[in-house]
Amino acid sequence: MKILSRKELRERKGIRWTPQYLGRLERRGKFPRRRYLGPRTPGWVEDEVDAWLRDRITERGADAAD
Repeated sequence: MKILSRKELRERKGIRWTPQYLGRLERRGKFPRRRYLGPRTPGWVEDEVDAWLRDRITERGADAAD
């Protein structure tokens, strides 16, 4: 299991949202929840982020087909 830092989330996955916006999405269940590696060190499970991205792409394709 790979944990992505905020920097990796931005650079490798193209997710450039602020920590506050990510937190709002997480609380609403619209983005994978962060895990804390230390008191102030959040990270996200790469497989969960990848699945979330695939779901967004699939939804976008379905919307375009309508």
